[in-house]
Order: sequence, then C-alpha cells, then structure tokens
Amino acid sequence: QVRLVESGGGLVQAGGSLRLSCAASGRAFSSYGMAWFRQTPGKEREFVAAIRWDGISTAYADSVKGRFTISRDNAKDTVNLRMNSLKPEDTAVYYCASKGTLFSASLYRSPMDYEYWGQGTQVTVSA
Repeated sequence: QVRLVESGGGLVQAGGSLRLSCAASGRAFSSYGMAWFRQTPGKEREFVAAIRWDGISTAYADSVKGRFTISRDNAKDTVNLRMNSLKPEDTAVYYCASKGTLFSASLYRSPMDYEYWGQGTQVTVSA
C-alpha cells in the first residue's frame, strides 16, 4: 500500500521560508514522478511543482517560479519543497502526490494525473 506523509507546514511571516517534506512508503519510490499541489477552501487543487522520477526535470507554477524549489532524495524516499519569499497568497493546504506510472518521462500539472496523495499539511503566511 502506497503511503505519503507530509510534514513541515506551519505559520510564517511574509518573506519567510518553509521546507515541506513528503515521506513515501509502500513501493519503489525512485521509479515514480512526484508533485506538490495546494488547495484553499472553495477552490480547486492547484499545481505547485513536479519532479521527474530521476530528478532530472522539474516544473513549476508561474506563481511560485523563482521562489520554490522541488527536490527529491531517492535514497531516503522523500520529496521536498523549499519555499522562500513566502506571500500571504501562498497560504493553503499543501499536498504531496505520486504518479502510478513507472519511469514517466513527462511532467504533469493536473491532479488527475496523480494516483496517490498524502493527507496534506497546512501552510499559513501572515502579512
């Protein structure tokens, strides 16, 4: 059974930084693409960043490009999201997601392309 557990959320002032982590278990983590999404009440889940199974390629939403960095440590079965220069509009529940397709060469931005999800971690950025 695939399990994804996020951690690292919290309350931070605008301009601050946070590092989210997602620990994966239940299958060969290093063979699957991973992503971070976020969601606020009443809105659809929004793409934040994605990383290919081998870590070679990454993609970012325009709203976070240059501020957020996604990375993965396949030896530790974790994917991280470093968030700098945080803004109040970054406030959301952040979710880690994993694809169900082995060795996918492409990066995907739709929640429909991901089969497994964590429970989410709250990030709150105060003005």
